[in-house]
Amino acid sequence: MRRTKKERQRLLSETIADNPFVTDEQLATQFQVSVQTIRLDRMELAIPELRERIKDVASKTYENEVKSLPIDEVIGEIIDIELDNRALSIFDVKEEHVFQRNGIARGHHLFAQANSLAVAVIDDELALTVHSNISFVKPVRAGDRVITKAIVIGRDEKSHRTKVELTSTVNGETVFVGEFDMYRTKGKGEQQ
Repeated sequence: MRRTKKERQRLLSETIADNPFVTDEQLATQFQVSVQTIRLDRMELAIPELRERIKDVASKTYENEVKSLPIDEVIGEIIDIELDNRALSIFDVKEEHVFQRNGIARGHHLFAQANSLAVAVIDDELALTVHSNISFVKPVRAGDRVITKAIVIGRDEKSHRTKVELTSTVNGETVFVGEFDMYRTKGKGEQQ
């Protein structure tokens, strides 16, 4: 059933309001129109592109959550966080993030996403990386969306250390893994 432009735009607006992380490609499939039609509809409705919507949601939702660094210093966009427990971020790899010669993402971008997420998940004013053990599992290329998940796996109150395990995936396939040993200034029972 073909919808009118007005009806499609109304439904598009509602869909994006319900799920700001939906891509133009997903919307095009859902509404059985071209990606270009979705982009034109978004422009007419003054709905920003996915990257801007993610930034907006992340800054509104997590700006007051993250204590250890300003939200705009996190590499990638935090889309979920529970301090001292878990966090999730996405990073869209662009041409400026890859080697020109082979199109593979520079490792420091993947490391930076993981490291900044490990810092962000710590419920403290100061969190520093003491040690990390990382592995690059599979190459990442321009156009890939890297989803990184951080899980706090241990805490030593005496040394003020927290262990964070990170896994980065592209389309469900692991591309980077790491374990970060993080220093924090306060133990659990100390005043913040």
